[in-house]
Parts: sequence; structure tokens; C-alpha cells
Amino acid sequence: MKNFIDFRNLPKHIAIIMDGSGRWAQKKRISRLVGHHYALNNIIDILNSCIDLGISYLTFYVFSKENWNRPKSEVFGLMYLFINTLKFELNKILKGNVKIIFIGDLKELSNICRREIFKASKLSKSNNKFNLVIAINYSGRWDIVSAVKSIFKDLKSKNIKYKDINDLFFQNYLSTKDIPDPELLIRTSGEIRLSNFFLWQIAYTEIFISNLLWPYFKKKDFYNAIMNYQKRNRKFGSLI
Repeated sequence: MKNFIDFRNLPKHIAIIMDGSGRWAQKKRISRLVGHHYALNNIIDILNSCIDLGISYLTFYVFSKENWNRPKSEVFGLMYLFINTLKFELNKILKGNVKIIFIGDLKELSNICRREIFKASKLSKSNNKFNLVIAINYSGRWDIVSAVKSIFKDLKSKNIKYKDINDLFFQNYLSTKDIPDPELLIRTSGEIRLSNFFLWQIAYTEIFISNLLWPYFKKKDFYNAIMNYQKRNRKFGSLI
């Protein structure tokens, strides 16, 4: 299926809402955490596919601020899985010349989690072949509110002027200020909602909904999402 992809029309940035791992596990009558662990294979496969295709940015929505409302055992398990994945997969990722960027309200995470994030960020900061963005403890509303607070602070200290504020100016206060907006957003499990993700950034993003639960979403399905994107006429509000 890769042979049918138009390499002249690839999205620079793809974002993915990985949904359905818990439901996949429940269907198989196993622990939801086992489902999340199994889903890691897909993350690595999609990451390698992006690098192979020459796509520059890939964002995974790993953990939202609302996910804290899940059972404590599941939250603990997800964080443990995240920390251990960083530890054991980091060297492989670094060998691929991948820069790892973390966005979200990181100060709410545990000390050990922040330590692993800092380590991965520091060791990969000079890598320039590919950019892997991890959205953890992230929400679109948090991102926008944080930007407003920072702008207000700079207005108060007179570092900026009211007349300077426009959409491009505002974008520089978001956690994604150095990351291009995604051209393609993929969501699995068939749910047709954004779940508080990239509310500002996806103003003109093409959205692809897959009915597959995330563990079932394989490389061929990823290629299919890209080919679907390539068939669309992106008008950005115009008629042409």
C-alpha cells in the first residue's frame, strides 16, 4: 500500500489520538493495562513508518489532563508504562536521530516522570532527522488558558503592547510554538470528537476517523489515512 502514496503531497505533521486500547483489552477479557502495553508496538511501527516516508513531525496524544479521573490503579499503571518505555526505548529512538519534544502541564507529573522526560529531551535536543512530539498531561483548553495568562503577564509588565496581539502572535505563546500545526489528525476507535486535543492548532487540519481500536490500527491503516488525506482539496476557507 505504501507504493500508492504520493510522496510529493505528504503532510509535514501528523497527530494521532490513540483511542480504544482499554476497550480492546476488555473485549479480550484481559486487563486494560495489558491493552495499553500491547498498543506500544503500534506506536513504534507508526513512528518508523513516518521516518521511512520522510514526514517531519508526529504527535501522540498519550495522556490528557482529564485522564486523571480514571481509576487510580489505571493511572498509576499508565504512568509506570510511560516511564519504563522511555527508559528502555530511548537509546533506540536516539540512534534514529529523533528529537523528542514533550508538551503538556509537566509540573503536575511525578518527580521520576519529569526526570525521565528531562533526560530524553536533553539527550535528543540536537537530533534533526525527525521530531516526535509527546502530549502528556495535555489539554487544548489548558494550552489556550496558559497562553492567555502569559500574554496578560507580559502586558502587565509592558513587554508587549495590546496592538501586537493577533492570531500569529498568540500562537507563539502556545506549547506548540515551535511546532507546525498538523495537516492530518488521525483518531482511532470510531469516536468522532477531539477530546480536548489541539483545539487551536487544528483549525484547518484534515481529520481522519478510523473505526479500528488502536491496537488493531496497523501500518497499512496508517498508509490508508495518508492516502485519504491526499485525495482532499484543502481550501483553507476559500472557494478554490
